[in-house]
Amino acid sequence: MAKIKVNESCIGCGACTGVAPNVFELNNEGFSSVIGDDIASAKEAAEACPVEAIEVED
Repeated sequence: MAKIKVNESCIGCGACTGVAPNVFELNNEGFSSVIGDDIASAKEAAEACPVEAIEVED
């Protein structure tokens, strides 16, 4: 089963929420949180992340 994680290097830029709003949202602290499990969208968001904070493990 695949896992989607956002690591501590997240800067809260919102690129992931723009690419995959069904998978990510910005939390109260302004950083990304995982809210969905669409692996294809998560991989697209990982490519868009400027600090490579998104980890998708198959």
